[in-house]
Amino acid sequence: MARPPSDIHFETRFFEAVHRRDPRYPDVVEILGGLYTKQGRIAEGLKMDRKLVRLRPENATAHYNLACSLALSRRRPEALRALERAIDLGYNDREWMEQDPDLVGLKKLPAFQKLLARLPPPS
Repeated sequence: MARPPSDIHFETRFFEAVHRRDPRYPDVVEILGGLYTKQGRIAEGLKMDRKLVRLRPENATAHYNLACSLALSRRRPEALRALERAIDLGYNDREWMEQDPDLVGLKKLPAFQKLLARLPPPS
């Protein structure tokens, strides 16, 4: 039997309920950040990404996601700092970073190109 298509609003309500019960559950915080961003709720996604970085300060992906939310919020200097931190922590997916639509506002900046140069070329 085929699974019905995902209802992003149902998923959001579900994970918001879980988050209310346990606001320090990092997996739920990460999921909510992504769901909010997909819905164009950028400020709420940014709030979740900031929270995730507090919960998982050494997680490269958390810092990368924060950089994306900051870039979408047109907070370029902060986004570049978050990207730099992600790379310092081991983020190395240059190919995705080059094509990530969330980072479009940064791609022409020399500082972004300098960060890209730190990553291995795509294979």
